[in-house]
Amino acid sequence: MTDDRFEAAPCGLLQTNEAGLIQLVNSWFCQWVGYRREELVGKRRLQELLTMGGRIFHHTHWAPLLRMQGSVTEVKLEVQHRDGRVLPMIFNAVRAERDGVSVHEIAAYVARDRDRYEQELVRSRRKLEEVVTEAHQLHAEAKDRAVFAEQMIGIVSHDLRNPLSAIKMGVALLEGSGLPPASQRVVERINRATDRATALIADLLDFTAARLGRGIAVTRTAIDLHQVVADAVDEPRLAHPQRVLEHHRVGDGPCSADPRRLAQLVGNLLSNAIAYGDPAQPITVTSALVGETAEIRVHNTGKPIDPAILDTLFEPMTRGTTAGAASRSIGLGLYIVREIARAHGGTATVASTADAGTTFTISWPRAQ
Repeated sequence: MTDDRFEAAPCGLLQTNEAGLIQLVNSWFCQWVGYRREELVGKRRLQELLTMGGRIFHHTHWAPLLRMQGSVTEVKLEVQHRDGRVLPMIFNAVRAERDGVSVHEIAAYVARDRDRYEQELVRSRRKLEEVVTEAHQLHAEAKDRAVFAEQMIGIVSHDLRNPLSAIKMGVALLEGSGLPPASQRVVERINRATDRATALIADLLDFTAARLGRGIAVTRTAIDLHQVVADAVDEPRLAHPQRVLEHHRVGDGPCSADPRRLAQLVGNLLSNAIAYGDPAQPITVTSALVGETAEIRVHNTGKPIDPAILDTLFEPMTRGTTAGAASRSIGLGLYIVREIARAHGGTATVASTADAGTTFTISWPRAQ
């Protein structure tokens, strides 16, 4: 005889001995597994109704846990129906003493909905892992392509120096050969074009070095900042005699920097100001030594830079306006300015309004 409450419980109830042999079972569990009570009680062990994975778990975890801690809770196992179907079930078990004998009292219920939910979670996780793996793969491929492209830029730019050097030498020979005026003007145009191509190649090589993580190389030495800037202003002053370029000096004292890179920086900023500034107004270059900081400021008037692009102005291929674009390079000048400033441990900033004009400020620690 079984207790009415045992029989009417809304779940499967079993009692087994420590070896797993079923001693009591209610009708719910019998219906779920497709066996009659008399086919289970005293004849089958619980683990015999489990799939192979469940039997292994019963042997390695279930039985030891019941012996050590006296209970097992919320264990999901697969039970084989008599007809071969597999039922997901959740088991809870406790170890108890009945008439001096240890028994396992077990409650079970079918967990089809939970099983479907867990399987859906597993599928979703696998899908997410596949998407993440694919995204990482695409990112790696894109990075490889970008690195390859930048390396090719560097290689091609470097290799272009040799033919340009040959052209430059040929131009020098022609200039001293007594050419008629018309031919001399052609040679001068070739010379200017070669200089622009050489400058562009230098920018591309610097860009490649910066983008590949090496950064722009600088060699800091003790310099006279004001003289370095004055020399850097003289070259565009000669190339653009129609423009007024003013140089102001503030402060005095020692300064550590790479003079060649500073000249390149000033040249880039002046090229920018000449291209986009008001041609009727002067361009002012200020070299300043104040406290522990060295600064170079380049100011011009004219149409202000769109505030929407101020934050990205120092990124490659970016321009503040389309005005003068025909006379500009590919948009690496300000990017290289920023990288030179960073190589000196400094910063590059810009402020631009209709009233105050546009000012680029490069600052860095004056001592190495």
